Amino acid sequence: MNRTSLLILIAVLAVCAVGAGYLYYQERQSGIDIEINEHGVTIDGN
Repeated sequence: MNRTSLLILIAVLAVCAVGAGYLYYQERQSGIDIEINEHGVTIDGN
């Protein structure tokens, strides 16, 4: 494996790791959902 291929492989793995970390972070976020519609206001705590 030459140096360019190795660097590309490392970059792809780094992008995958960052993407997986971001998705995990988004799933772990807690907070509230506020929905306003024709039936009124709904507040849902996660």
